[in-house]
Amino acid sequence: MPIVIDINVMMAKRKLTVGRLAARVGITPANLAVLKNGRAKAIRFTTLEALCDALDCQPGDLLRYTPDTDDPEPDELESRDE
Repeated sequence: MPIVIDINVMMAKRKLTVGRLAARVGITPANLAVLKNGRAKAIRFTTLEALCDALDCQPGDLLRYTPDTDDPEPDELESRDE
């Protein structure tokens, strides 16, 4: 998946456990684990806001984009359209 969630990094920096962060954010530890392990398909902005508040960080500290190697390059897409 091209969007990677780096909650583990911020949790380690803040020395927070899954249970404690989940309680601060207002989600279950199981849902936090889904986010941590990269299995989430989506995240609500309210959850992202709560994570940033609890971890004292910005969304960019938690989310990063890594290009999917299976995606065609932009110039490959143009040649398909012709």
